[in-house]
Formats: sequence, structure tokens, C-alpha cells
Amino acid sequence: MTIVDRQHGAEAVTDKGKVYKFDAIECMVNYLKQNPDQEWAYLLVNPFENPGDFFPAQEATYLISPNLPSPMGAYLTAFASEAEAQAVQAEKSGDLLGWQDLPERLRTGEAMSTMEE
Repeated sequence: MTIVDRQHGAEAVTDKGKVYKFDAIECMVNYLKQNPDQEWAYLLVNPFENPGDFFPAQEATYLISPNLPSPMGAYLTAFASEAEAQAVQAEKSGDLLGWQDLPERLRTGEAMSTMEE
């Protein structure tokens, strides 16, 4: 797959070097949930502030904001810097999350529904 939107792309690399590319971070998170036994050497995201530069997914800060759409509709964006994520949150609103929070938050329909309440 070719990553079209470099601000929201992601890659998962197996321990054997096979690369899976995703147009949106939420697609990678869902793929990982569906393949829990796979060993991953790298999980990478494109940070909003540096499109095209991969950053370790586990170290990123994530923003789910109704004012910052992502390609697959979860409104999820990654930031390499927590300070940058907070600055964009102040401008666009939304919720800041860590990597460990994403699988639960991205259950079908959950990403935006908690923000709309």
C-alpha cells in the first residue's frame, strides 16, 4: 500500500523484516489487535509536525480531535512531541492519549463518541 497522507501514515515491521504500511494509525492499531501473536520489530507512525519522518509508535503522543480528521475517520493524529500535541490540542480541542490507550479507545465507533458526550 502506498501511504497517501503522510501526516497519518503508519508502518509495522515484523521481526523477519516484512513491512505493513497503513494510510492511518487507526488501521495499524486494528491490524495489531487482529494479529496478537505476531512479533513486531518496529511500530512506526508519521508525526503530524514532521510528515514522512517515522517515529516509534509507543513513544508518540496521540490526539483525537473532531477538528483534525484522519483518512479513515478516527480523527487520530500522532505527535513526536507532547508539547506539540498540547499546542495543537489547545487550538483544535480533543483528547490526548498514549499508545497503550489506543486499542480500547479505537473500538468500533468509540474514538469520537466519547468526545461528543
